Amino acid sequence: MTEAEAGFVEAIPLPAVMIRRDERIEAANGPALDLLGQAIRGRHFITALRQPGLLDAIETCLRDGSPRAADYLTNDGRQDTTYRVTVRAVTLESGRGVLVCFEDVTPMEQIGQMRRDFVANVSHELRTPLTALIGFIETLKGPARDDPVGQARFLSIMESEAARMNRLIGDLLSLSRVEADERVRPTTRIDPAEIARSTLHGLRPIAEEAGVKLDLSVPATPVTIPGDEDQLRQVLTNLLENAIKYSGRGATVTVALNAVEYEPRVRGRGVRLTVSDTGPGIDQIHLPRLTERFYRVDSHRSREMGGTGLGLAIVKHIVNRHRGRLRVDSELGKGTTFTVILPAT
Repeated sequence: MTEAEAGFVEAIPLPAVMIRRDERIEAANGPALDLLGQAIRGRHFITALRQPGLLDAIETCLRDGSPRAADYLTNDGRQDTTYRVTVRAVTLESGRGVLVCFEDVTPMEQIGQMRRDFVANVSHELRTPLTALIGFIETLKGPARDDPVGQARFLSIMESEAARMNRLIGDLLSLSRVEADERVRPTTRIDPAEIARSTLHGLRPIAEEAGVKLDLSVPATPVTIPGDEDQLRQVLTNLLENAIKYSGRGATVTVALNAVEYEPRVRGRGVRLTVSDTGPGIDQIHLPRLTERFYRVDSHRSREMGGTGLGLAIVKHIVNRHRGRLRVDSELGKGTTFTVILPAT
């Protein structure tokens, strides 16, 4: 291989391998050596690549010069990685060869899997109440036709299931709107303390019914930040509703707002909005996944209490839109604290 040919392979930013007509690896750039091994030069390509779909693509391209594509799957010890591999014929000083380039498409594969999981989860969440409604309607038309007591009970359950579907659809629409606006940063100056006061006032009857005490701590000096008032109210509402539902009777839920002159996570002045409860806490294994769509720590209890599994996902997207950070701290038996860090400038 000439110096120019070797330099060409090295200049390719993707992992790239040049294979001669005699099926030996003529050259490989640094990323390819990191991916396939440092000693692949001069070896037969079959011993270095080993995956049938890619081997067939290379053999076909060597034989007739037609471009081919294949997938190459590997694992770095932490996660599976998928490469989309392009195989193209090239003319070398020694004759025809092929250039094999590896493009990491793992993020696109993950997005595709997330979409499939999302559709499957939505279908499952809607199928359950729909199945219940269909079953009760059949019962009301048949065995319970002349049973007023049974009719009242079934209609009550049907009302509950319909409300559950309505909440789910409402949260899906909220999530869609938040995602649509996520790249547009709010510029209107708002008062987070006033949002906290009004939200607590609105949820106090629910807290009293659940036997939960609500406390509020805000600074005496007014604080303003750039934000979307409705969305930040939704963040606080979702966090407070979760705390009230799951902390248990006799617990205390505290909302605190603090201004910070320098907040490292937003690299400047900021505010910290915390929602803390004295409930049972959350096991550490669940914390990294709390903001995933439809992820529930206790699926049965969440559904019984009307949860859709989307509340914290909505919170995460709203915080992202405000260029903020969301942190969760919890200890079993000692409660949970959600901290929303927002820039003040």
